[in-house]
Amino acid sequence: MIPRRRFHRAVFCLAGIYNIAWGLYAALDPQWLFRFARMPLQNHPQIFACLGMVVGLYGILYLEVARVPERGWLLAAVGLLGKTLGPIGLAGLIWRGQWPPATLVLCLTNDFVWWIPFGLYLRDAWPFFRRDWKK
Repeated sequence: MIPRRRFHRAVFCLAGIYNIAWGLYAALDPQWLFRFARMPLQNHPQIFACLGMVVGLYGILYLEVARVPERGWLLAAVGLLGKTLGPIGLAGLIWRGQWPPATLVLCLTNDFVWWIPFGLYLRDAWPFFRRDWKK
């Protein structure tokens, strides 16, 4: 059993439900971000809808981590990597003036709020750090 198992299960259950809900909303209303940020609407909203599908699929993986946290470190590591690379890419778009700062709303709930709990989980679940791995 990993440390803080109950906490990690709750976090990944919430992350799973959140990602599935966000993914469904993005697929059903792929222009929401562009309206929110007062950007021109996309000519091909299917691209953002596809992003919603990918985010929703991550939700299914997070629910699997919640189900068996002792075996979910690789899924969580990929998730945290995405939650790190996404904001880096968005920062580049904002820096170049291609997207307005209002689009940071994407990173607030999709990425930043999950960094600490995902990082803590990885510290607790990563086999290298677990005592039972060293036996």
